[in-house]
Amino acid sequence: MTIDGILNKVRKTNSLTENEVLELLKTEETSKLFSAADAVRKEHVGDEVHLRALIEFSNICKQNCLYCGLRSGNSKTDRYRLEPKAIIELASKAKSYGYQTVVLQSGEDSHYTPDIMTGIISEIKKMDMAVTLSVGEKTFEEYKAYKEAGADRYLLRIETTDKSLYERLDPGMSLENRKECLKNIKKLGYETGSGILAGLPGQTLESIAKDILYLKSIPVDMAGIGPFIYNPDTPIDKNFDSNEKIFELSLRIMAILRLLMPDINIPATTAMEILDPEGRMIALKSGANVVMPNATEGEYSKKYELYPGKTKIAATPRENRINVENKIKSIGRSVSKTKGMSKTAGKKI
Repeated sequence: MTIDGILNKVRKTNSLTENEVLELLKTEETSKLFSAADAVRKEHVGDEVHLRALIEFSNICKQNCLYCGLRSGNSKTDRYRLEPKAIIELASKAKSYGYQTVVLQSGEDSHYTPDIMTGIISEIKKMDMAVTLSVGEKTFEEYKAYKEAGADRYLLRIETTDKSLYERLDPGMSLENRKECLKNIKKLGYETGSGILAGLPGQTLESIAKDILYLKSIPVDMAGIGPFIYNPDTPIDKNFDSNEKIFELSLRIMAILRLLMPDINIPATTAMEILDPEGRMIALKSGANVVMPNATEGEYSKKYELYPGKTKIAATPRENRINVENKIKSIGRSVSKTKGMSKTAGKKI
């Protein structure tokens, strides 16, 4: 089938075979793919962009994922964790800047017990904000406690569904447990977010096609696609595709997900802007509808270094908010004044 034929099929049915996904990942007719994804985005979720204030409250992690700057084995990272009061204060400031949602993100730091986390969530909910959590693998009981405290969304990226690749890059972790965590998150009624790390060493387009269809099978309410950015403080060999190639691969994955799941939320990730100064705006014109500006203050925002270059785009939270809104307006889009709750939560796609 031609690319036009595949795009026509997915526009009508929101379904593709694995081979058809692979054809879109390989196509040289990228302008057609990105234009189709942008048109579907406009039709189904509109021109408003939802902003989420990202609070990175701890860079301590018990896991040792080989590609991540926060890995427990990285002795060069200057570790920190914020006290609950400081986290709540950052959320309050984010509210004053106009955010309706906060994303609480950390490494897998066991210091934050369910009692501590539920206390933080409860206080932020009193501000009439939506709360997204991105704090890793937890037990069903922990996820349940967070949900009962008021958490609305949970983000847990699968990274890759290739079992051998996953377990090589994430030593001591289990792909089956990761999938079980996502099932539990979905079962508890969270708006469920997951995603793929694009361009991992050893990753194939065939495995990415399977990843994409896995995200549809969950089905996710939000899909975050992060480009792999080499970090010299990790054991990964610097032997991978060019940044330009990984950037375009990330856009392709994002566009295909928009076509398969028209109503979901798709963030234009900060990492896109590391690879291209206009990366997030390019992503917004290729199917994305969410941006998550950093609302972490001062030295802490610089210490949460998943990948090199993140600190180059650091600004104050207030500046981040203003800069992002100006950029969004420059491409003819507007910033939503709502919490941007998922249109798909609780529904089969």
